[in-house]
Amino acid sequence: MSIACPGCGREYDVTLFQFGRTLHCTCGRRVGLEKRVGPRLPEADTRPRFLVDEMLEHLARWLRVMGYDAAGAGGLADEALVRRALAEDRMLLTRDRELPRNWRVRNVVVVEDKGPWDQLRALVRRLGLDPEAAPFTRCSRCNEPLVEVGRRELQELESESDPAAPTVPPGVLEREERFRRCPGCGRVYWEGGHTRRMLERLRSLRSR
Repeated sequence: MSIACPGCGREYDVTLFQFGRTLHCTCGRRVGLEKRVGPRLPEADTRPRFLVDEMLEHLARWLRVMGYDAAGAGGLADEALVRRALAEDRMLLTRDRELPRNWRVRNVVVVEDKGPWDQLRALVRRLGLDPEAAPFTRCSRCNEPLVEVGRRELQELESESDPAAPTVPPGVLEREERFRRCPGCGRVYWEGGHTRRMLERLRSLRSR
């Protein structure tokens, strides 16, 4: 099976256009499958899952604070980004304006704003995201769902961990009863002034 260039009619093997790839013909026209491939927009009762390129890591952290699954893509090339987004049924967030032109895939969102807070505000408005979807339930660093732990359990875990790993300040450990811990990186979270300030900022997105 082949795909014909809409300009000169030159034919290309269909296998060249996997995962929505497009090519430039020698005549200057772009050739590719007309139908866009990839995941559709999530249903109203489900939360979207994201794949975020390395230029948007601060945006990814805010999405995780809100409770959204926002996987970091690191330095993956465009083809690897597209393939992973398709394989994991994720919406791809990128700063690369050429990516959706070169790859005919659904659910690629080009983030135009520069600052992470402006990016988040625009994304909330564009996609109808809930700023308080499930706040503080994911690790802001590595995206893993957090696990609730009590004070005694946390003390045992910390005593068994690497001595060089960050620990919870003694005063916090004495004052707080419940904590959340990342099973991936071991980072520990608790409710404090910083979480209240972050929650207030998220609520300001809803009011806007």
